Amino acid sequence: MRKLVLKMSMSLDGFVAGPNGEADWIFRSQSDDSTAWTVESLWQAGLHAMGSRTYRDMASYWPTATDLFAAPMNEIPKIVFTRQNPFDPHAGDTTTALKDARQARQAQGGAPAQQPSPGAASWASPRIANGDLAEDMQRLKQEPGKDILAHGGAGFARSLTQLGLIDEYRLLIHPVAIGSGLSLFSGLRQPIDLKLVSTSVFQSGAVAHVYLAKNAPRP
Repeated sequence: MRKLVLKMSMSLDGFVAGPNGEADWIFRSQSDDSTAWTVESLWQAGLHAMGSRTYRDMASYWPTATDLFAAPMNEIPKIVFTRQNPFDPHAGDTTTALKDARQARQAQGGAPAQQPSPGAASWASPRIANGDLAEDMQRLKQEPGKDILAHGGAGFARSLTQLGLIDEYRLLIHPVAIGSGLSLFSGLRQPIDLKLVSTSVFQSGAVAHVYLAKNAPRP
């Protein structure tokens, strides 16, 4: 049985996005070693899982990206969890996070590729799950292959957390306090007991904490 892994950036005061979904604070504390850690985490996945709004953001960004994250983001298959039936990937708004990512790329001197990156066609044909979230995710866990990597949106990540579906949390804590915003753990029905399995400190001051849930499957 494969695990469901959630990898999210988090501010020092416990928020995963600003009040309106802002993510600009994430990009200020990137470094070569934190990038390498993230890229390694991405390549460990056999499936990217996300909600519909995050899907639209990523499908608008990654096909023309040229950084180290682009290859695993483009080449690994995707599944979109949505209440839309049928799901139209082109119907709906993108979020503030997409604008922040594009501005960060421009500030770092990057530019979109003129041609789609290898593997980018995978964004045109994601798997779609529009049934019960818990049941659909449990079925995915039973499939063979490498672990499932979930991507926020705060709302989607919070739903997975509240339902007790996350087996492993990979939280990248950035050295910034933003004062208010969207929380990953708000609305819990009961406490979640976690086991810390690794900590990685990066040159930028960011720190990655990896936690296993109590009943997570073991390799």
